[in-house]
Amino acid sequence: MPVKSKRPLSPEMRILESLNTAVLVFDQGLAVRYLNPAGEMLFETSARHARGIPLEELVSNPEQLSERLQGALRENRTYTDRELPLKLQNGKEVIVDCTVTPQLEPGQPTEVLVEMNRVDRHLRISREEGLIEQNTAMRQLVRGLAHEIKNPLGGLRGAAQLLERELANEEQKEYTQIIIGEADRLRNLVNRMLGPNNLPQKRPCNIHQVLEHVGSLVEAENEGRLKLSRDYDPSIPDFSADPEMLIQSVLNIVRNAVQALQGKGEVRLRTRTQRQFTIGQKRHRLVVRVDVIDHGPGIPPELQETIFMPMVSSHAEGSGLGLPIAQSLVNLHGGLIECSSRAGETVFTILLPLEPINE
Repeated sequence: MPVKSKRPLSPEMRILESLNTAVLVFDQGLAVRYLNPAGEMLFETSARHARGIPLEELVSNPEQLSERLQGALRENRTYTDRELPLKLQNGKEVIVDCTVTPQLEPGQPTEVLVEMNRVDRHLRISREEGLIEQNTAMRQLVRGLAHEIKNPLGGLRGAAQLLERELANEEQKEYTQIIIGEADRLRNLVNRMLGPNNLPQKRPCNIHQVLEHVGSLVEAENEGRLKLSRDYDPSIPDFSADPEMLIQSVLNIVRNAVQALQGKGEVRLRTRTQRQFTIGQKRHRLVVRVDVIDHGPGIPPELQETIFMPMVSSHAEGSGLGLPIAQSLVNLHGGLIECSSRAGETVFTILLPLEPINE
């Protein structure tokens, strides 16, 4: 029995099929009439399945896009939206630049052409570059301030020690001890602000052993009041890293989550791998993603852009040093920590290149 050959595409259709821009056509009832291959990739569905379905079955937040489509039909004008968030039916969220253009050809059904370019990846890379630059700039600033602070502190401490030797009265020596103690406290604070000063001592490392070590410490500290749940990907291979540095980094983040929950509730640890993933400007074949999730009140919006800066904390009892130190430790591994937060859910995401052990 002869096999029917596919009908050859017109030159216009070949162009649409080869575009990297997602192209959709909606009819007057806002149902999908056409979806090109780039659109199939964006919405993670086939053109055959998408054809004929209404907008609200394509995305779960159709309000803004629906308003634009109806406006284009009603007013015969083109709309453009930048960084439009779309929630797909599978739960994923994408951000697109979107142009809506009415198609009003005589004798043809009225349609709307929609062009979408996904920009969330570019926004993420830009945000990551900002975090890396911010961390580098803050470390340079703190090192400069540390030099200016530690020199007079050393002189102050030395003078207090000399004065103490001249004093015969033990009650008076208590005052010099206060001066020495406060000078030491300030010096230690400056050293903590400086963060890690050593390069990672890399060796074979298993991310789940790191997380389990942190989990045992946090559970012991909270004496059973806190629930720590795990959602691990067991296929993640060992990689080259400094386990002690990673333990300290993850511990700082988990303790931050515990503070947000006031020691009661649940902290979730989740691991996944991501392939061909870019951190900053560098693309990695394989990256491990560690999510630390809590369902506390969230980080105030005004602090979300500065939480990785020293001395910034959303907790009254916090020192504001745990997160900057965690970021510095991960940066030393070529990785990055990101944060997304809203009331009821805060997610700190650690991204680490999965460097082969033999490198």
